[in-house]
Amino acid sequence: MFRIGRRQVISKPKRKRFKYIYGPVSSWRLGRSLGIDPISSNKKTCTFNCIYCQVGRATKFSKRRKIYVKTEKIIDEIKSLPHLKIDYITFSGRGEPTLAKNLGALIKAIKKLRKEKIAVLTNSSLMNRQDVRNELALADFVVAKIDAPSDRLFNLIDKPMRDIKFGSIIEGIKKFRRIYAGRLGLQIMFIDLNKKITIEWASIIEEIKPDEVQINTPTRPNKTAPLSKKEIVNIKNQFLKISSFRGNLVLVYDSCRKAVSPISTKHALKKRGRGIERL
Repeated sequence: MFRIGRRQVISKPKRKRFKYIYGPVSSWRLGRSLGIDPISSNKKTCTFNCIYCQVGRATKFSKRRKIYVKTEKIIDEIKSLPHLKIDYITFSGRGEPTLAKNLGALIKAIKKLRKEKIAVLTNSSLMNRQDVRNELALADFVVAKIDAPSDRLFNLIDKPMRDIKFGSIIEGIKKFRRIYAGRLGLQIMFIDLNKKITIEWASIIEEIKPDEVQINTPTRPNKTAPLSKKEIVNIKNQFLKISSFRGNLVLVYDSCRKAVSPISTKHALKKRGRGIERL
């Protein structure tokens, strides 16, 4: 508070700028989701270079796990959060979150401080590693990505590092399912290249036995055109015809979004490829 002549002016406290936390965003699969970016690099660091990625091209390929942001720095931001109405605290952001070697430590620490459920969105590339599976198992909800039913399509769509193989990813997810007591979702990003539902798709999903399958298409701005709502519904119907899976099928166009009030700047959301209405 300070005086201008006889008039008192109350200065507003500065809004805290969060470096590693963003949102909340209104998510079609997670409700009100507060994001944590455990990579938080100016360069997109990933194991894939997906043709539809809203964050842009991977400028740093890596499959080496390391601590990108110290655990205490992220926890300090968690402790300084204002009152928020959120459904999930979600690990995602500018790169593959399982590259963060302290992912498990972060999940444990946050669970001691917050009551909300914790989700991790992963491209599944490191799930063949036992340490990654053990850390993911600490989360309440893991969304593992599979964009292709074959090695050929996997290489065309996800453009992985050379030594990352489609078969090892599928085996890694199967092993994770066997130890995981939480909620497992499989996300499939459908584009024109992979929109034909085949027996191979059905077999993979039936073998993994997820709790839900998320049928997605790239609705955020990028060079790859999204499929229409009619095409997405047709994919669902094709899948139901050939598959014995009777878990939850979630469609990106069918969801009802919740209102949110973000604490992070538009720049922070854009940097991580997030709009207020997209996750």
